[in-house]
This record gives sequence, C-alpha cells and structure tokens, in this order.
Amino acid sequence: MRLRSLAGLAATGWLLNAAVVTPRRFRLYDVPLAVPEWPAELDGLRIAVLGDLHAGSPWVDVARAHAVVDAVVAAKPDLILLLGDHLADVTFGTHVEPGEMARALSGLLRADVPVVGVLGNHDWYAGGWRVRAALEDAGLPVLEESAVPVLDGRLWIAGVGDLWERSPSVERALADIPAGAPVVLMTHNPDVVDDVPASVQLVLAGHTHGGQVAVRGRPLHRLSERSANRWTSGWYADQRLFITAGVGSSLVPLRSVTPEVPVLVLRRP
Repeated sequence: MRLRSLAGLAATGWLLNAAVVTPRRFRLYDVPLAVPEWPAELDGLRIAVLGDLHAGSPWVDVARAHAVVDAVVAAKPDLILLLGDHLADVTFGTHVEPGEMARALSGLLRADVPVVGVLGNHDWYAGGWRVRAALEDAGLPVLEESAVPVLDGRLWIAGVGDLWERSPSVERALADIPAGAPVVLMTHNPDVVDDVPASVQLVLAGHTHGGQVAVRGRPLHRLSERSANRWTSGWYADQRLFITAGVGSSLVPLRSVTPEVPVLVLRRP
C-alpha cells in the first residue's frame, strides 16, 4: 500500500511538473559551436534560434510571446532565425490569429539585425499562406526553396518548406547562392538534413521540442518518422546540424523539456 501511495505521489508530481511548472520556464543561453569550414571573418557570430513558439499553447499566450521576444532582443545577437511552428494546435490551448502572432514577433526587429524565418507543419495546419502573409506584412521574411544574403553579403541564409506539409528541395533553396559562399540552411524538420550537401556549413532545425515529454530520457512525442527519432535536440557535429527544443507545446498540453532559445556562438574548430 505504501509503495502504491509513493508511486501515486511521484506520478502526480511528474504530471504537475509537465503540465504547469516546466512549460512556464524559459532559458536563453549561449551555445559555443565549432563549425567545420566556418569562415574566419564570421568567427564569433551570434545567431539566436527561435523555434516552435506555438503561440496559443498552454502558458504561451501573446504576452509570453512578447516576453520571449524581449529576451531575444536583450541578448544582442547578430542574426535571428525563426524555425517555424509559430502557432499552436494543442488541447486546452487558445486560438491566436496569425496577425497577433506576427505583431508579437515583429518586436524582434528592435534588435536591428536581420530576422528571417521558415514555416513549420503547424503553421500550415493554421493556414500557411495566411501565416506567411502576416509575417511578411510585419517585416519578417519567410524563405521556402529560396535564399537571401545577410550581413553585407558575407553570409547566405537558405530555407526550405516543411517536410510534412510541403515538398522541400534543398537543391532549389541553394540554386542562387554563389559557389564557395558560406551558408546556413533553415529547415523546420531535421530529417531534411539527409539531403544537404557538404557545401552548407550549418543546418538549423526545430520541430522536435526536444521530445516535449520525455520519460527517463526517452521522448514520447512523435519526432522524425523518416529517421526514427535519430535527431532530438542539440548539436550533431557529423551532420552539421543543430536542433532547438523550442518554446511551446503541440497536441498534448504537457512539456517536461525546458523551453529554450539558444544563441549559437559560431567559431572555427
């Protein structure tokens, strides 16, 4: 009986943590990355990576979105990249219009650095063209099979469409980039990394939420059907891939993985 009671208390504590405590937490932190063939002139570049905001999910209302944006601006990055799933699709969440979400994210422009993004699968569930239009009307460019130069042309940012809801083509995304130019490629879904050539120095992804709900280190969230959850979060040097665990939640109103916005500090090895 006592063991059963202790097990019940432990389960209740875990559920309280995943439903209320952890989803309300947030950390913004520097991540030093040694990136092979990273150009010397961009050594020390700081990129804030904001993914999976899921505005409207529990504990991520518009006010929380503004708070996250304020924290990113205060970190003084050189570049801000948005990795998709800006809106929520979650039980017990609240509906946030694309325009509201875009206006909150437009606060990133106060950092006076380039801000570029892609869309994720949940953005398309919410009406992808409306989401894209809202972001671009707010001054936040969205890339899909395209690329743009930033930082006076010293770096190119490429972006592909979502793997689940679009037909991403890394080849098309890189088509207009000059040979030998340094490139960072954005994809919402990390499984796209299999298609990325070695000429791309860095691939950034979200989508996984770091597992969102993890028990004994094992993610319960459906992450990557193609790769069987091979890539969950953090730095995968052999793939030149970094995955952020993001901020919000999807499908279920639980999150045991701490919400985050990593600021990548890129160095030559």
